[in-house]
Amino acid sequence: MSDLPLLLAIDQGTTSSRAILFDQDLKTQATSQIELPQGYPHPGWVEHDPDIILRDSIRCCRKVMKEVDGSLQRISGIGMTNQRETIVLWDRQTGRALHPAVVWQDRRTTEMCEQLRAEGMEDEVRARTGLLLDPYFSATKLCWLLDHVEGARAAADAGRLAAGTIDSWLLWHLTGGEVFATEVSNASRTLLFNINSMEWDPWLLERFRIPASVLPEVLDTCDDFGTTTPELFGRAIPIAAMIGDQQAATIGQCCFEPGAMKCTYGTGAFAMQNTGDQCLVQNHELLTTVLWRHHGKSRYALEGSIFSAGSAVQWLRDGLGLVKSAAETEALAQQADPKARVYLVPAFTGLGAPWWDPKARASLQGITRGSGPAEIARAALEAACFQTRDLLESARAHGSPLPERLRVDGGMSANLWMLQFLADILGMPVVRPELTETTASGAVSCAALQLGLSADTAELTTKWQADMVVEPILSVDEREQRYRGWRQAVSRTLS
Repeated sequence: MSDLPLLLAIDQGTTSSRAILFDQDLKTQATSQIELPQGYPHPGWVEHDPDIILRDSIRCCRKVMKEVDGSLQRISGIGMTNQRETIVLWDRQTGRALHPAVVWQDRRTTEMCEQLRAEGMEDEVRARTGLLLDPYFSATKLCWLLDHVEGARAAADAGRLAAGTIDSWLLWHLTGGEVFATEVSNASRTLLFNINSMEWDPWLLERFRIPASVLPEVLDTCDDFGTTTPELFGRAIPIAAMIGDQQAATIGQCCFEPGAMKCTYGTGAFAMQNTGDQCLVQNHELLTTVLWRHHGKSRYALEGSIFSAGSAVQWLRDGLGLVKSAAETEALAQQADPKARVYLVPAFTGLGAPWWDPKARASLQGITRGSGPAEIARAALEAACFQTRDLLESARAHGSPLPERLRVDGGMSANLWMLQFLADILGMPVVRPELTETTASGAVSCAALQLGLSADTAELTTKWQADMVVEPILSVDEREQRYRGWRQAVSRTLS
């Protein structure tokens, strides 16, 4: 039995909670995953049960520890990554959540955002946060909770409540309530954090009516976040890093140099481009966000957020019953009529970047009598690719240098048909890494730096290997014709 150190990743996502054990070379030793139930109490509302998130995250950790003999004593530390913007409100005394978590996809605060925009807040909010006034982010969700949960605002004003994104909720409970903290990448997604001064912003707190007392301390990405309580796993384990899931995937893809870009295809799709120490806020279609912070040095990124990518495939499976599993869409898309021009604009919860239209709703266009399950499945896969090109077109229009190639990961990156169409519609090579669990590997990479198990980012880069490079083969004429059709479909979908 080896005595070499291990690193434990807690990867709490939108549709599942996972734990993965890695060795020092970032090779996977054991994985456990539990699907997370989704709650849709009203149209446009999306909720999660915070207790289920906590319970299943702990269960997954215990399971991977059982699978690797002697792993408990070999785990040097934990790197944690999480779905961002999702907000939880809980009681400081009992640790119990007062309401289901309001998920990043939730649109219940659309009217609140419109009102704040009408009051002229948007430009100042963007200058301070790099973000837009959109229900995607945490601030209006938290304001809604304080206003709609009975007694919550009075309890918050009295200092009895805590609020935070999923990282803070998990950290609080893993440490037995000893540590109430978040880190900069998650804080930068709340609309309450000033990415220039790197602190909670008093002006924003006042405008969103959030008492500062409910918010966690903000630490670096690689930092001392305390230890788990011994009774959880059998010994206290250091928590050495926390990071939002898309920033974690960017680190996992070793996009350490300015200009490098990755796109993660999960429930949504998120393209992130490293901009180094430059905090760029001139692009009003893409977001400026904190990538990570190490040794007190912040690095920034431009991000394009696509609200629906894999969720469109889930709709094919669960809503229409066209497939029994997501994997079936690859063969189905290959059977589609290549001359068909069926477009699915998956605005199930509105459209994200570059459109930012929370009231848009999904549409399926170009259907003929010859259209069938194959054409619809192909349209769902194409939609993720078209939306990615929308993001790159926005970046190019605002003067950002385009990458020479796009690094991809996430569940949809297993679909070879989609990767080929992505390369074709972008007109650039698409690179998939050997290790597609980039979110989890990014989190433990940060932990390895904090714990001294990796010397620097250059050492981490040597551990990244490409699995495949997909080159574009579609003609320029057909590429542009298909993309024009997509843009027309979007224009008919916008509210």
